[in-house]
Amino acid sequence: MKSKEWCRILSQEKIAADIYSMWLETPSIAPEARAGQFVSLYCGDKSRLLPRPISLCEVDREARRIRLVYRIAGKGTEEFSNMKAGEQISVLGPLGNGFPLERARGRRAILFGGGIGIPPMLETAKQLKGEKSIVLGYRDERFLQKEFAEQGDLYIATEDGSFGTRGNVLDAVREQQVQGDVVFACGPAPMLRALKAWAGERGIECWISMEERMACGIGACLACVCRSGEIDEHSQVHNKRVCKDGPVFLASEVEL
Repeated sequence: MKSKEWCRILSQEKIAADIYSMWLETPSIAPEARAGQFVSLYCGDKSRLLPRPISLCEVDREARRIRLVYRIAGKGTEEFSNMKAGEQISVLGPLGNGFPLERARGRRAILFGGGIGIPPMLETAKQLKGEKSIVLGYRDERFLQKEFAEQGDLYIATEDGSFGTRGNVLDAVREQQVQGDVVFACGPAPMLRALKAWAGERGIECWISMEERMACGIGACLACVCRSGEIDEHSQVHNKRVCKDGPVFLASEVEL
């Protein structure tokens, strides 16, 4: 159940170029959060009315805190990056549906993350207790590599070939002969499109977390719809609201 609360920043650090890691104390949100969900952060500058959606990277329910790893993409996230430990920020969450991790029970999962779609796969990896392979795609500079290496067999692809396989995540899969029975993925649309086709050709169940620009974050404004095979009960057209119905979908249910 989502709630809005003022959260205290526990720590903030830069972990790569324009990439920041923030731990927040969230008494109400953390106990309810699931892997694959996100929160909306509100700016202190009142000229920026809309909240900024950021995926959950880690969830510590016992300590009631969450970790957000985000990229500076505009004035809002730049404001967040300048905040210090001890300051407070208004947060709404948890939002979205999260990954159906029960689908991996008794099966080997392959987790894919690309770009800023990498952070939400960390909590997903932590929550999956069975056998799993993790495939991450970076443009160049790597982040969260150590944390992922502790969670399963890790394979990395870089566009410039500076580390791991040169190319994309599927190039790494082919080079390393990675195999699995169910896919969980988050990343840019071209990556998700390629994974949908790859998994479909092999009859592999594929769940994708879509990255879309959002406005309200709660499904009211229809700013983040994607094309779907089913008729949405809210809009009565073949759309799905990424913030409300997703951000996680069975790949075969949506168009990319």
